[in-house]
Amino acid sequence: MNFCVYILHSIKLNRYYIGFTSDFDTRLDFHLNSDVQRKFTHKANDWTTFLKIECQSKKQALAIENHIKKMKSKVYVENLLVYPEIINKLLEKYI
Repeated sequence: MNFCVYILHSIKLNRYYIGFTSDFDTRLDFHLNSDVQRKFTHKANDWTTFLKIECQSKKQALAIENHIKKMKSKVYVENLLVYPEIINKLLEKYI
């Protein structure tokens, strides 16, 4: 199974959503088209893929997702795209 950490962005909300999955296409479809109103991504309909990080295992994906969420920083999330070496360090740290 291929796991990945993904970050979605909404211009409308000016917010990021961070998650992990083993089936990115199905998960993205859920965020964009599901009628479940309790989910965070239901608040907007303009979610786009900001970043996707391919991981070697579920354990690694969960660790990286938690690390990014604990940072609680839009600047950090945006820097992941600007400075790919941050992603490489995360992948090495959470093997």
